[in-house]
Amino acid sequence: MGEIITFEKHHLQVPDNPIVPFIEGDGIGKDIMAPSQKVIDAAVEKAYGSRKKIVWQEVLAGGKAFSQTGSYLPEETLNTLKKHLVGIKGPLETPVGGGIRSLNVALRQTLDLFVCLRPVRWFKGVPSPIRYPSLVDMHIFRENTEDIYAGIEFMTGDGKAEKLRDFLINEMGATQIRFPESSSFGIKPISKEGSERLIRAAIFYAVERQLPSVTIVHKGNIMKFTEGAFKNWGYNLAETEFSDNVFTWRQYQQIESEKGKEEAQKALEDAKKSGKVIVKDVITDAFLQDSLLHPYNHSVIATMNLNGDYISDQLAAMVGGIGISPGGNINFQSGYALFEATHGTAPDIAGTGKANPSSLILSGVMLLEYLGWREAAEHVFDAMEHTFAKRRVTSDLHRMMESATLLSTTEFADEIIRNIH
Repeated sequence: MGEIITFEKHHLQVPDNPIVPFIEGDGIGKDIMAPSQKVIDAAVEKAYGSRKKIVWQEVLAGGKAFSQTGSYLPEETLNTLKKHLVGIKGPLETPVGGGIRSLNVALRQTLDLFVCLRPVRWFKGVPSPIRYPSLVDMHIFRENTEDIYAGIEFMTGDGKAEKLRDFLINEMGATQIRFPESSSFGIKPISKEGSERLIRAAIFYAVERQLPSVTIVHKGNIMKFTEGAFKNWGYNLAETEFSDNVFTWRQYQQIESEKGKEEAQKALEDAKKSGKVIVKDVITDAFLQDSLLHPYNHSVIATMNLNGDYISDQLAAMVGGIGISPGGNINFQSGYALFEATHGTAPDIAGTGKANPSSLILSGVMLLEYLGWREAAEHVFDAMEHTFAKRRVTSDLHRMMESATLLSTTEFADEIIRNIH
């Protein structure tokens, strides 16, 4: 009999047999969900014997939900996710004509899952386009509810677009709209509250795990009042709320201007020696280059929604692609968390046994870590390391690896289970 996870005094209270809702997903979701659960269950059993066990409870979303209920995202699903706090999902297709811009975005916004957490690390043996993928060990905190993903858009020719155009030109004095008669418009909200709670979570994560740095990634040189404000709010928060635990690049620059570069460098080195987290900022395009050339410069990344979308996929490609990239959508204030496969539904290979379940399995590892079941999480990590090292992989990696053994989706999961020791 399963028990309900609760959230008290900013901490999850996890019973030994927690109920965890899952959404199977569309396309290859059906192929990867059951094998992934099997791996997670095996790791839990290995770590804790019969003392602990996840009780899985299916809830509906996507095509399966629509065929059974007439709704792509039934209210019952949302209520169940809220009741049990922590869930996991396979990939969901974007419905055509379903009245929902994106099921994934709808889930994140409805549950206010303001952090999209994407850890990126390389497994030995996995093909990579960069020379030293072992140097990649990053944790992306992507703001999940604001920016252009808020969906505030107006199509040219629509009356609302014309009203907004006239307001911008006549009331706000905007002269930068090059072709006003044919322009569509999108609005980019970036709030102080939304920025602070994201950056606070990123810094706390780095401090708690003794990680070396937090990089605030932004395009504030151009978007000064949205992305520039995100950077400034981040520095202000770091220096006020985490003054004992961080040293910021802004503090470095202030010391340099007052006392010279030598003193600033000494302050930086002293901060590193004392275990302080270095909080710095990088312009987005420069970060995309530097993360390729010098990945060891960056540990935790705090950024806004659109930047985070680009960054997540580039970093995933550096360690083998989104097929082995996990993700979690989390509200650290309410306890709500929904872990997910980060790739698409791949309907062309659904049911063929070609799907790679690694993204969902590793998202399950994130779930285990979130529950505080770190021993079980480590079992899965170790087993995947062994499996990749032995070059026993699914079709997506098989075609890029020499002397590899091709496994189906379920065979790959079974191989991971055999390597749990």
